[in-house]
Amino acid sequence: MSGCFICEKHLDMSSVPGGVIAEDEHIVVSHLPLVTPQGTAESVYLGRLVLEPRRHVEDLGELTDDQAASLGRMAARGSAALRRAAGAEHVYAAVISDAIPHIHLHLLPRYPATPREYWWVRLDEWPDAPMGGADEVAELAERLRAVA
Repeated sequence: MSGCFICEKHLDMSSVPGGVIAEDEHIVVSHLPLVTPQGTAESVYLGRLVLEPRRHVEDLGELTDDQAASLGRMAARGSAALRRAAGAEHVYAAVISDAIPHIHLHLLPRYPATPREYWWVRLDEWPDAPMGGADEVAELAERLRAVA
């Protein structure tokens, strides 16, 4: 869909640090990008993956059965990859699509050293959060692809 950040991002995944981590005919999995409609960041929380339908869909209820099944499979694969390749202790999943009207599922890893008081609402205040720029995201994406 013209004007949709996610639909346009899918047209040039080479510009997203780490590129495509996993995909099928319905879903694209990538790392949270450094450039979003909210602005540009120099670093992001490492391991925060986004799972996005290829088709422009604004609500979970608009997913076809095949898309919903694919989203579930990709979420399970992404979660397992975050545990194996990134050392996540637990992986949370959240659908947050108000800021960008294209449904996307966030996979949010909690690492063993994460202080409970910072997870996940105050993550931006955690001084030792595992953050990384484009190079670190690309390196992590490569490890995730190897086990996904």
